[in-house]
Amino acid sequence: MDSNETFLVFPDPAPPDLVRCLDLGGYRWKTAAGAEAVRNGNESGETWTGAIVAADTQPEAAWALCRELRRGDVATEPLLVLISGAQLDELGSADDLFDDFIITPFHPRELEARLKHLLWRAGRGARPEVVNYGPIELNLETYQAMIDGRPLDLTYMEYELLRFLTANPGRVFTRETLLNRVWGYEYYGGARTVDVHVRRLRAKLGEEHANLIQTVRSVGYKLGQSRWKE
Repeated sequence: MDSNETFLVFPDPAPPDLVRCLDLGGYRWKTAAGAEAVRNGNESGETWTGAIVAADTQPEAAWALCRELRRGDVATEPLLVLISGAQLDELGSADDLFDDFIITPFHPRELEARLKHLLWRAGRGARPEVVNYGPIELNLETYQAMIDGRPLDLTYMEYELLRFLTANPGRVFTRETLLNRVWGYEYYGGARTVDVHVRRLRAKLGEEHANLIQTVRSVGYKLGQSRWKE
């Protein structure tokens, strides 16, 4: 991101988790208390190159701010909104007020991926990195996945497991290794978690491609074939 680019963040003060993610990502940002503050800023010539609006705690003020940003004299794109799961039904009547949304509580890597993708779409970021293995295609910036050109509806951890396996084709990993490398050392779930996610991934890949993720008896799992003759 260009060092001169600044995100407008609502509310003021900004949510601690959002502040931590933005600071760790090296983003410049400034809070605004609401639509009136934005109007005053526009009148004084203040500009923002993007906005992150947390609508989960002060929804009325947040949507009012989004409307102000959309009709303001100074373009503020991209516009990312943070919502709670209970607010999903509200999005249909507000889909012209934002460019993308994320449900709270969010994972820092998901927020980073959404911001990078939005900046790229706005012409201010690098082209997203894509990983391919056979019919599988993973967009590492947008966390989107496809199989034979068909979008896959994956949860965050299903995507992370598929991404890890796709990045290491042919390598066999024990369940314990997958727990450490994908879920992280602080995850306290048992190895059964891996089996459940593999089963769900196979179902979503479809019958034709389910065998891409292979079970190695008494060891663990691998994706695809290794370069060694088996």
